[in-house]
Amino acid sequence: MPIVVGIDVMPARRKMSVGELADRAGITPANLAVLENARAKAVRFATLAAPCEVLDCRPGDLLRWEAEVEETANSRTSPADTP
Repeated sequence: MPIVVGIDVMPARRKMSVGELADRAGITPANLAVLENARAKAVRFATLAAPCEVLDCRPGDLLRWEAEVEETANSRTSPADTP
């Protein structure tokens, strides 16, 4: 998935556990784990705003985009294998 969730990084930078973040943000630890493990299908803005408010950060500090690397048949062959 091209969206990477770093919701465990910012609390660590603030010397805060993910459990404390969940408590202070009013989000269950289970829901934070769903976000952290990229199992969420959708995220409400309020759910994203709560940890941002607690951590004094922006959504981009918690989420980042990384291009997916697609392996194709052409990428598996060496240049010598192509005509």
